[in-house]
Amino acid sequence: MKLFAALSLLVGSANAFAPSLNAATGTALKDTLNGWVPDESQFAFGLPGSLDPVPEFDPLGFAENCDLNQIKKYREAEIQHGRVAMLAVIGMLVTEEPIEFHPLFEATNKDIGPAIRHLDEVRAVSPFFFEVLGLVIGSLELNRALQGWKAPDSGTAGRLSSDEGTMFQDLKDDYYPGDVGFDPLGIKPEDAEEFAEMHTKELQHGRLAMLGIAGIVAQELVNGKEIFVNMGVAADRFDPSLLPVQF
Repeated sequence: MKLFAALSLLVGSANAFAPSLNAATGTALKDTLNGWVPDESQFAFGLPGSLDPVPEFDPLGFAENCDLNQIKKYREAEIQHGRVAMLAVIGMLVTEEPIEFHPLFEATNKDIGPAIRHLDEVRAVSPFFFEVLGLVIGSLELNRALQGWKAPDSGTAGRLSSDEGTMFQDLKDDYYPGDVGFDPLGIKPEDAEEFAEMHTKELQHGRLAMLGIAGIVAQELVNGKEIFVNMGVAADRFDPSLLPVQF
């Protein structure tokens, strides 16, 4: 499983994933939904992400017979997983040979091997890291929940989605999937078309990253070598016997 072959496959596949959106929403939500107004006559109700050469890609039928709330949650899940995958790809590549930059410990004097084994070293060198990481992730997820989710009605919490009332995990009507208000560089466009274009770019990069990180992890699990070492552009200095956790 060479990286170049995997990347060529990923580039051709990145356009394929495009969740859709269901059920029309009034134009009163136009401003709060970044200019997007669900259109029942369009695939994905006009939500960005359906592109050539494989438009309206939904081979498993996830978008069929979904209500608005459910399909918005599909897009929310896709955009969030894509963001995590983009960070993961960068983290995997910069902490391995030949770059070997790691913020938690010195890696220049010892090759700690493929990134899938780095958490072993992190636990040994900075055991408090995982507790801090858990608190950071929890705070970010709490903020996302407060931004996008309705509070369940006291009488409907735990019931089936077919029941009346606000259910657990119902999204707010004016919440655009993935838009949690985080824009420290101020790059979010105000124009609806420009926002849709930027959102599509983020989706596509996230889709590619999800496939890419899956390929990287699979390759490193197969032979235990770093990606650039597999490509032949970096020396293999990794000694598995030096790892704090042995398999």
